[in-house]
Amino acid sequence: MTLTLTVSDEVRALAPGFTHVAVEAYGLANGPSTEGTSALLDDAARRLAGRLGGRAPHEDPHMVAWREVYTAFGSKPSRTRNSAEALARRALSDAGLPRINLLVDLYNAISVAHLIPVGGEDIEHVSGGMRLVRATGDEEFVTVAGGTGTVERPDAGEVVWCDGVGVTCRRWNWRQGPRTRLTEESTSAIFLLEGLAPMPVAGVEAAAAELADLLEKFSPGARVTVHAPE
Repeated sequence: MTLTLTVSDEVRALAPGFTHVAVEAYGLANGPSTEGTSALLDDAARRLAGRLGGRAPHEDPHMVAWREVYTAFGSKPSRTRNSAEALARRALSDAGLPRINLLVDLYNAISVAHLIPVGGEDIEHVSGGMRLVRATGDEEFVTVAGGTGTVERPDAGEVVWCDGVGVTCRRWNWRQGPRTRLTEESTSAIFLLEGLAPMPVAGVEAAAAELADLLEKFSPGARVTVHAPE
């Protein structure tokens, strides 16, 4: 893997059932959302409804596990939901899923269809490797509030993804920073699919394989690698 990913011992101790699968891709073609990606998002919402069988997203066993982990590091899961639960709620609402851009639509569709947190980072804007750690509280998270750039600091003990510059995603997979997000100019990316027991590792791998197929379909000629679970 060109981009190294590490998970700290403290995070492993907090969530011993955690597994992530990385999909690394180069030569991607991004751009505005298309009819094809819009159809994928609509289909993902239908798949989600079938998976839930009338339950609310937070009642799914995988989402229950994420809520328990969020509580364990001091976050309130009903206020700061993991990315999969937040997307699932939007998918089932009257408004439906947002259309962002081609690449974001693809990984959002996988997240919703499989009810699993998925994130995408622009490799060109990641400094050094990425690490999943428990924050000291001194790290910087550059974000936008009210249309203005601002710097936040995570809570001590909060689980964050970070690189050599600062935090790239707060509260594990709750809010991504704008510095590394995928824009319409992005051509290389690392996608992270994250699972907790009772989600089987094979389930995370299946979601990653489906994402890889979509990336190759929408970006012919792209170099896509699905890495082994860690």
